[in-house]
Amino acid sequence: MSEAFLESHRGQWFVVKIGGELAMDKQGLAYSLGMCLGQMLEAGIRLVVVHGGGPQATALSRRLGLKTQHVAGQRITDEATMEVIKMALAGQASSDLASAMRMAKVPALCLSGLSAGLVQAKRLGSIAETPQAPPVDLGFVGRVHWVDTALLEKLSGLGLVPVLSSLADDGQGGPLNVNADSLAAQLAKSLKAQYLFLVSNVPGVLEEVEKPQSRYAHLNGAQVAKLMASQKIYGGMVPKVEGALLAARESQTHVCLLGLSPPNSLLEALKHPGSIGTTFEA
Repeated sequence: MSEAFLESHRGQWFVVKIGGELAMDKQGLAYSLGMCLGQMLEAGIRLVVVHGGGPQATALSRRLGLKTQHVAGQRITDEATMEVIKMALAGQASSDLASAMRMAKVPALCLSGLSAGLVQAKRLGSIAETPQAPPVDLGFVGRVHWVDTALLEKLSGLGLVPVLSSLADDGQGGPLNVNADSLAAQLAKSLKAQYLFLVSNVPGVLEEVEKPQSRYAHLNGAQVAKLMASQKIYGGMVPKVEGALLAARESQTHVCLLGLSPPNSLLEALKHPGSIGTTFEA
């Protein structure tokens, strides 16, 4: 049975991004996030889930003898790495999430952004780790520029929860690897979502990485800029935070970056904003 406070969000869109590392624990995910999503769905909230698969892709690359390289939180994706990405995201991570959602009795339909041209992207090209560093070509990495919201509306109208792996269509049927956090932010913007939850294995943005108690309850753009300049936000956290600010700024979406402790953390973050995770303001 859904909690009463969820009823006030009936008909609203919530976007939930799940880190690939969480998909590796199917049972744990089912009885934490899955149960929260089930209650939200029961209350009439429209849901779309996005997932990454970074740990799965890195592990598979290692087994195949392929080198893994990142620049500013983005994985350099050549042709061989793209084959790994397809297997890890649309294969392993997607299947594991489908299993977890089945355990939680959530009617998830696992897709990729390539499916029916659901997510369109353009190649990102070259980026630099820092303003002083030389730019590096990312290969088959894209930036999302269009989402088929009408298709998502239809799937939601059938009572389904679309679960998207972060692959996109280059406009000609070719795959592009897109950052899952950035995709989630673009979905929130396109759907005019009320909430965007970025769920990972960290409890929020931390002042000191090893100290969960140093969590920032709230952050705005100016504070984020200072944390990036001081390298307290770096690597894979950069696209997460940039996506969070984009969604907060351009669509007035409520954005929270959080972990899965306690298991009902999504419901707690919704019921008591600021009590769990880090919320973002434009």
